[in-house]
Amino acid sequence: MTLYIKSRYHDFFIRGMQPLQHYWPIRDNSKCTSLKFAVEWGNTHPEKAEAIGKAAANFIHEDMKMDYIYDYMFHLLNEYAKLLRFKPKVPRGATMLCAEIMACHESGNWKKFKEESLVTSPRDTVPCAMPPPYNATELREFLDTKTNSVRQVETWENEYWQNINKKQ
Repeated sequence: MTLYIKSRYHDFFIRGMQPLQHYWPIRDNSKCTSLKFAVEWGNTHPEKAEAIGKAAANFIHEDMKMDYIYDYMFHLLNEYAKLLRFKPKVPRGATMLCAEIMACHESGNWKKFKEESLVTSPRDTVPCAMPPPYNATELREFLDTKTNSVRQVETWENEYWQNINKKQ
């Protein structure tokens, strides 16, 4: 089961993931107790923990394919470039590297991952063929589900620690 420490900043992939479906949320202001509870919960609910882990792996394999990552980065860099107030230039003495060279000296998983992400030819489709955005209702439902799932975990965690303290 994937444990995700809540952060002020978000990796691009976490936005599409749901707590309790793709990961177990860990509080950023109480990591030790939150991690301890997550491990206890996972040990007492191994089938559910395994299902969360499998859903996360499936999300990464299916929804985070390199084509999607390249589309996202293309869109992000194009939007960022619009904000630049200067014209970027290649510095004098810069060395051009070919993508193939990046993987040739690697081995094992590093080589495999670099080769899988290698762009070997132009795409047949228009860049940024991203799925349409959520409409307002879908987005609200998605965000509410995310918030409610995190609250549920925090409630379970609070009850767990209250019961532990009562026993002592």
